[in-house]
Amino acid sequence: MLLDGKVALVSGAGAGLGRAAGRRLAAHGARVVFSDLDEAAVTASVRAVHEDGGEAHGVVADITDRDACDRAISDALSTFGRLDALVNDAYDGGDYQRFADADLASWRRTADVNVFGTLTMTQAALVALRASGSGRIVMVCTHGVEVIQPSFGAYTGSKAALAHHTKLLAAELGGDGIRVNAVYPGPIWGRNLQGFLDAQAGAANVEPEVVYAAFRAKNAMNEFVTADAVADCIVFLASDLSRTLTGQALYANAGESFH
Repeated sequence: MLLDGKVALVSGAGAGLGRAAGRRLAAHGARVVFSDLDEAAVTASVRAVHEDGGEAHGVVADITDRDACDRAISDALSTFGRLDALVNDAYDGGDYQRFADADLASWRRTADVNVFGTLTMTQAALVALRASGSGRIVMVCTHGVEVIQPSFGAYTGSKAALAHHTKLLAAELGGDGIRVNAVYPGPIWGRNLQGFLDAQAGAANVEPEVVYAAFRAKNAMNEFVTADAVADCIVFLASDLSRTLTGQALYANAGESFH
């Protein structure tokens, strides 16, 4: 197994990509700590790994609170004895307002989660990651930092800052044996995306598959990007298969853009 004997903490792991990442990490042998604000969702994620035959533990934590992050790391260490990988998936999606109409206080709150919250959890994990001897940090960014869409500025602007810090941390932490990389998903197929596309189909009075096909055609592979597929990219970055990579961006968008 790629991650046999390793321990990974996944933030924002109550559902969606975070849950998928935890399940895929566990499938490759990692013991997984799920962290999220939603206790019921954390419990569901832990249960899903147990049902898959893996080992998992859950902790409720607000990544913008340093004490909560410290408790999450301490909980991981007391439960599994070590920490080898941190997957930063917790995020705030922003208010989807164009800049001219935006309340910048709302944008600041988004940045507080996506940038400073992520850095807070990362800083809290550093001692444990150094102690592992081969720490791995995976940031979840978005291909929206380059595939520009109006009204996504709060979210993509904060993720662009996180993209910079991925490179900065890679440069600063390499000497400690810690690798820092990022995965940049395109739109992920799921309830939210399907609902958005169904609404478009309704507004245009066409069958949903017509809109689905047009959406898939935006990428080279003509397919929807799934949470499991992105999670497999996270497994790669957390494993020794990527041992020569640090400060790198892995665009998991089925070829909607090329880098």
